[in-house]
Amino acid sequence: MNRLTSLLCVGLVAITAVPFAASAAGSRTNVLFIAVDDMNNDLGCYGHPQVKSPNIDRLAAQGVRFDRAYCQFPLCSPSRSSIMTGLRPDTTRVFDLKYHFRTGLPEVVTMSQMFMKAGYHSARVGKIYHYGNPGDIGTSGLDDPPSWQEFVNPAGRDKTTLEPDIINYSPQRGLGSAMCLLADKTGTDEEHTDGKVATEAIKLLEAHKEGPFFLAVGFYKPHTPYVAPAKYFDLYPLDQISLPKIGDDFQKNAVPLALGSTKPWPYFGVTPDQARECKQAYYATISFVDAQIGRMLDALDRLGLSENTVVVFWTDHGYHLGEHGLWMKQSCFEESARVPMIISAPGMKGAGKASARTVELVDVYPTLADLTGVTPPAGLEGESLKPLLDDPSAAWDHPAYSQVQRGDVPGHSVRTERWRYTEWGFGSEGAELYDHESDPQELKNLANDPRHAATVAEMKTLLKKVHPAPVTGGGDSGGKGKKKGKKKKA
Repeated sequence: MNRLTSLLCVGLVAITAVPFAASAAGSRTNVLFIAVDDMNNDLGCYGHPQVKSPNIDRLAAQGVRFDRAYCQFPLCSPSRSSIMTGLRPDTTRVFDLKYHFRTGLPEVVTMSQMFMKAGYHSARVGKIYHYGNPGDIGTSGLDDPPSWQEFVNPAGRDKTTLEPDIINYSPQRGLGSAMCLLADKTGTDEEHTDGKVATEAIKLLEAHKEGPFFLAVGFYKPHTPYVAPAKYFDLYPLDQISLPKIGDDFQKNAVPLALGSTKPWPYFGVTPDQARECKQAYYATISFVDAQIGRMLDALDRLGLSENTVVVFWTDHGYHLGEHGLWMKQSCFEESARVPMIISAPGMKGAGKASARTVELVDVYPTLADLTGVTPPAGLEGESLKPLLDDPSAAWDHPAYSQVQRGDVPGHSVRTERWRYTEWGFGSEGAELYDHESDPQELKNLANDPRHAATVAEMKTLLKKVHPAPVTGGGDSGGKGKKKGKKKKA
């Protein structure tokens, strides 16, 4: 990520003037759409023994926690573009941090636009699209101005004051992609960017409490640099932080492209002790963001909005903390593709339960339309999760798909409740099969084991339903997209 100090500003800007619905609007269901950046499933409600996340845990106790939720592309802009359009990356054509989905889909109706058309007030605070700098399409920011009636881009002391003091353990990389940290010993929560995000979100809840509203709140942490007030670091003594073991022969036996997201390998070349410090700082920023989420949930209760608001908590992708020797994202392994996702909706029957079904971020768009009674646009590529909100163990026949890009070579992965299967270059550059019943860390590749040939064939069939190989060799960017001649959905 480039430095944002000169790009982010605190301010509330009205860019359109769409009227509220009539007086009956107050009885309609609101949506609070909470996004966090780079947060994996190391949370208390997901069974992590160390991480303290009482407010996210509180939301999970009120809603359905999805234990097998997956992003479509473990990188900020592709993932965020996908959830907000309800379309997969092969349709949005977003595979990097430069291309904007409206370049190829100028008339696409985003999730927030759907609500605007239905008379909702649509507002954003912080990062929903990549970076979230309005009017800056094509440079460092990929916000979508047509999606919002109001927006706020806060910038706190972590961006405006503390950056020169950040410890960077991988200086060959910029702060946005380096393993770097800082415990702020003097600043308060409210002085940091994510503290300001919560403050501005609460102001919008107060201003639009009569509803209906769609309020998207995007927190910037725990994305690197891992900066938070020092009290959150104190929650995680360094002598209690460990790294996952890496087998001596793991790199030798791995599909080369599978390890392509961390170079040099392992941990971008930092020492194990430095990596442990970064892991401590990562957990500190999770707890910091959790506290800001708690402030918003408290505001919902105080304003009497809890019983009439759908709350969605999601992150754009998972995050490696040393598994397979990797750090951060952009892999097809479980730790990178899997995301925490919680949905709490008025009247849902499954409140407080967990669902083990495989679901996707692309499912959120049709789900919110279903829950609020708003008519969605045609062509959405996900499935409504409403049946699982009433019965988290209901029958479900939808695997989850994730993908990455290695130069011109795509990696495509499909996940069922038991198996993960991944192909590189449509199989020409290798394949992986992992059995999550016996190998949840995905350490033993079974793709070439003849005893699992039938499973490989079955998983390959599932994969091709969403990621068919190009009709001819080559194609655009190594076959990133769908078959030639297949019409894109809008």
